[in-house]
Amino acid sequence: MGLHDGAALRVHNVRLIDGISPRAVDDAVLEAGDDGRITYAGPAAGAPAARPGVRSVDGRGGTLLPGLFDCHTHLGIASDRSLVDVAMLTDPVLGVLRTSERLRRTLDAGITSARDLGGLPAGFRDAVAAGLIAGPRLQTSVGVISHTGGHADGTLPSGRDLALDYCEIADDVTGVRKAARRVLRAGADLIKICTSGGMSSAHDDPDDQDLLDEEIAAAVDEGRRHRERPVAAHAQGRAGVLAAIRGGVRSVEHGYGIDDEGCDLLGEHGAFLVPTLSTVFQPLDPGRTVPWRYQKKLRWNEQTKANIAQAIARKVTIAAGTDAGISPHGQNPFELWCLVQLGMSPMDAIRSATSTSAQLLGVGDSLGALRPGYVADLVLCTQDPLREIACLSTPENIALVAQQGVIRKITLSDHSVSEERTTPGPRSETTEET
Repeated sequence: MGLHDGAALRVHNVRLIDGISPRAVDDAVLEAGDDGRITYAGPAAGAPAARPGVRSVDGRGGTLLPGLFDCHTHLGIASDRSLVDVAMLTDPVLGVLRTSERLRRTLDAGITSARDLGGLPAGFRDAVAAGLIAGPRLQTSVGVISHTGGHADGTLPSGRDLALDYCEIADDVTGVRKAARRVLRAGADLIKICTSGGMSSAHDDPDDQDLLDEEIAAAVDEGRRHRERPVAAHAQGRAGVLAAIRGGVRSVEHGYGIDDEGCDLLGEHGAFLVPTLSTVFQPLDPGRTVPWRYQKKLRWNEQTKANIAQAIARKVTIAAGTDAGISPHGQNPFELWCLVQLGMSPMDAIRSATSTSAQLLGVGDSLGALRPGYVADLVLCTQDPLREIACLSTPENIALVAQQGVIRKITLSDHSVSEERTTPGPRSETTEET
């Protein structure tokens, strides 16, 4: 069943977090119609009677949330193997199958929508939408645009070029325009550029500016000309952050060097920060990290935590993204714990991964909230994330995942799921266990 096909669903006996309101609703009911759109979400006392033939799920006191978003993933990149291993030693067919498996694990973790920022061909998006494989709703940049020696240059310190097909190298305005047109021709939903160096690129540093101001402007203009496609900027150091925002990008990815000026500019331009803290809170292991990368991480990690904590205190608009592929796949809600560690409230962290992320992806009128008229993308957690946000990080705690009312994952016992059927007599509704 594709993502455009809906199903009627009723979930009851839950605590409801709608993704917008500041408080949860205890003893709540959610009901979706045949088209998979929400018709009711609120207190059980005001809920309509259960309809015949509608699948009903007893949430057993768990917490129902909107389907979560990850706005910065690399689903085509393995988090447990090096790029060299994948590029040089992996059969392409195995690569496709492993990507499909990562999509499934990401969905099972509660991520019903994701934005991939390099390494995922548009065909995976279309396969998910058609119901050929299971995974989050997808937007993809397909490629990453950088200059020679910049963050997306796949040339190793040995001089060997990995020839990664998603890395687009451009060294002037014309080159950037052509690169943007190539990724759009390949089906990209947005354009990904690099305005700074990075941790994982050998030839540069996060403090370096990557694309020049006029090249950033060219990428933004190409996006505008092609059905208003937004631009996301890999921007770690201060120079790259400021150049990206001034150039008109929709989102700053990472933003590790953001300062008060950067926070002010985000507000002035209506841009989003996606801090990808999951990579920052990973343990540092010098034995498993090449020296140049280890030294950069060592130098930046604590500085990053201080800067993002200040951005959170400044109330900048933050959407959730993990950099999965660099951080582990299938553990995406760990990002919410990271945000809370740096001062965000659990409810605000949940909103960052639901309604705020939906706004960033341009789907805020239909996804990211549990309210009437919205698509019934749902996640049921067996515990209360407002008490302990870390509970979302364990996939076993995610008991139900649904997209447009269609259940994609359920681990509740059989007696918690039933169908309402019509029977003769004065009482027209009974519940049969299935």
